[in-house]
Amino acid sequence: MKTIALQWLSAAALLMTATAPAMAQELKIGYVNSERVMRESNPAKAAQAKLQAEFSKREKELDDSTAKLKAAADKLEKDAVTLSESERNRRQRELVESDRDLQRKRREFQEDLNQRRNEELAGVIERANRVIRQIYESEKYDLVLQEVIFAGARVDITEKVIKILNAPAGPGK
Repeated sequence: MKTIALQWLSAAALLMTATAPAMAQELKIGYVNSERVMRESNPAKAAQAKLQAEFSKREKELDDSTAKLKAAADKLEKDAVTLSESERNRRQRELVESDRDLQRKRREFQEDLNQRRNEELAGVIERANRVIRQIYESEKYDLVLQEVIFAGARVDITEKVIKILNAPAGPGK
């Protein structure tokens, strides 16, 4: 029984080994490095610039408020020895309240920024996926992957995707 099973197993392995090179030559695989597309393509850079313009004023205001709060804390620390206990406690409460308010504003800012970033990047990803599909169809790929551990330069089509996305009036726009 064991010898028959081993013979079948050996025959199957031999058959798979013999047909694997032929199958591999027929299969056309491509790979796209999504991180690179999001870092180097003009639409991704434009989305990042748009976010920067949209949120830079708020970020500066938060940074200014942080600096003012730190200056007030430093002043309180410096003046603490000369202040009455009630005045010192009042200013400490004001600092705690200001800090709490600042932290809330920072959280709101971060949430708003993350939401807008996701919206902007979704549009870039959608365009990139249309370009990848165009390449897939026009060059007759059997499989295009985006998340892999290793990929050789022979299957990497990232540069093609970036070039099409960067074209002034290219497809996928």
